Amino acid sequence: MDFQHSAAIWRDFPELVPGIVVADGITPDVAPGAGIARFTATARSRLDGTTESELPEIQAWRRAFARMGLKPTQYRCAAEALLRRFRKDGTLPRLHPLVDVCNAASLAFAIPVAVFDVAEITGSLEVRYASGEEDYLTFSGQAEHPSPGEVIFADQAGHVHARRWTNRQSGLSAVQASTARALIVAEAMHESASSDVPELIAAIAAELTAIWSAEPVTAVLSRSAPRCTVRA
Repeated sequence: MDFQHSAAIWRDFPELVPGIVVADGITPDVAPGAGIARFTATARSRLDGTTESELPEIQAWRRAFARMGLKPTQYRCAAEALLRRFRKDGTLPRLHPLVDVCNAASLAFAIPVAVFDVAEITGSLEVRYASGEEDYLTFSGQAEHPSPGEVIFADQAGHVHARRWTNRQSGLSAVQASTARALIVAEAMHESASSDVPELIAAIAAELTAIWSAEPVTAVLSRSAPRCTVRA
């Protein structure tokens, strides 16, 4: 399968920096390691005396959401939502070791990180504008259709794997106990994204190697090289 952003997305958001990690051999029966503690300590330090909305990474996504016609305080990117919960509760719930690692890394870098079960993606996956005919499955099992023009992650069967870009993932390709192969996508638009995103995906890849002895494949995409081919 291929992963890419459409030409229209690159046209409208030329500052975008996406990073990709693909990992095999994922299992749920492992300890998540010390990385989560390091990541959360970094997040706690960054939030000391400030709020997530003041971080440049979050401000950039707020501007992007406004350009998409969304109210940034109503629809938050995934990183902002995680940071907000972490600031209030002081911790995040444990879901699955892979998700826990990626959520903690997202906290530390204030960059949205999506994790998809590759087995649940039909054909290629593209970040693009919706036609409105695509199907989205909520975590509670309800079916929805994105609004025409909404930025979505869509596969070739018309299944939506994330809505409002980095706002809400689908229950269809969410990581579960049976997940063995994962596609991890990090996206940023702030001024230092070109250096921060490679650092983030390298940090995630290192954790996957330490926990699962995995050999992750990583890539940073660009307008001139927008596609990553994921081995079937």
